[in-house]
Amino acid sequence: MRAMLWVVGVVAGAIILLGLLLEAVRWLVVIGGIALLAVIVLAFVRGRRAVHRHSAARR
Repeated sequence: MRAMLWVVGVVAGAIILLGLLLEAVRWLVVIGGIALLAVIVLAFVRGRRAVHRHSAARR
């Protein structure tokens, strides 16, 4: 009986840890996606600025 309680406790702990890990991974994916979007927007803005500066210097 005692061994069965240990097994149930270990399995329950593993399931809880797995749930927390999957939740953390989901949030990391969301944060990573936001960061990727921010980098793309910043690269686009800086690229347009550089092109604009280059064309202004040629005038």
